[in-house]
Amino acid sequence: MMKRSCPFLLVALAALSGCGSNGGFSDLQAFLDEVRARPKGSIEPLPKFKPYESFTYSAAAMRSPFQPPVKIDLISRQKGSQDIKPDETRVRQFLEGFNIETFEMVGTLGNEQGAFALVSGAGGVHRVKVGDYLGRNHGRILSIDEAKIDVMEIVPDGDGGWLERPRSIALKERS
Repeated sequence: MMKRSCPFLLVALAALSGCGSNGGFSDLQAFLDEVRARPKGSIEPLPKFKPYESFTYSAAAMRSPFQPPVKIDLISRQKGSQDIKPDETRVRQFLEGFNIETFEMVGTLGNEQGAFALVSGAGGVHRVKVGDYLGRNHGRILSIDEAKIDVMEIVPDGDGGWLERPRSIALKERS
C-alpha cells in the first residue's frame, strides 16, 4: 500500500513546489511598485455643495395653467332671492353631513307607506323617502321613481341671497 501512494505523493510535492516561485507575480509586483511611487497626498478634496434651499408652492389654490380661464358674465349670472333660504332651525339629518356627489341610487322599495329609494354612500346603504334631506346644501328629496331621485338644493349665490338648484341622482346600473 505504501508503494502505490509514493508516486502520487511525489507528483503532489512537485506541483506544490511550483507555487513557491516568484516569477508568476511580476505584473502584480510592477503595479504595487507604481502605486508606492506615487506622491503622497494626491487625493482631491471633496467638492463644495450649496445648502438646500426649501421652496414653498403658493399657487395650489389658483386655477391650473392647463385649464382655460373661466369667464363669468356678471350681468347674466342668476341672482338669488331673499325669499328663498334654508330652515336653519330644523334638526339636520345624518345624510346631510356628506357631499351629494358621494351618493348613488342603487334601488327602490315600495309598500303601503309609500316609495323609498336606496342610496349607497356615507358608509353603507340608506333608505330615504320624499321629504328627507340629502347632502350638505340643504338638498330635499322632491320625488322618487324607479330611475332617479329628484333633489332640490338651496345654495348661496355669493351676494347674500339663496338659489334653488335642482339635481338628480340616477339609478346605478349593475357593473
